[in-house]
Amino acid sequence: MAVSLLEVIFEVVDFAIDVSETIDRTKRLSKPDIVEVPPDPKPLSPAAQRALAEAEERERQRDQAASGTDQAS
Repeated sequence: MAVSLLEVIFEVVDFAIDVSETIDRTKRLSKPDIVEVPPDPKPLSPAAQRALAEAEERERQRDQAASGTDQAS
C-alpha cells in the first residue's frame, strides 16, 4: 500500500508541475513581442560622404579589374 500511495503522490506532483508549466507558457505567449527600433540615422558629414564615395569607387575599380582578369583567362 505504501508503494501505491507514493506513486499516487508522485503522479499528483507531476500533474501539478505540468499544469504550472502550461500556465507559464500560456502567459509568455500572450505577451506581445517588443521590437527595438533603432533611432533615425544621422546624416553624414561632407567629409564622410567623400570618404564613402572614394571607398565605393575603389571597390568598383577593384571589382572591374578582377572581372577583367577573369575574362582574359
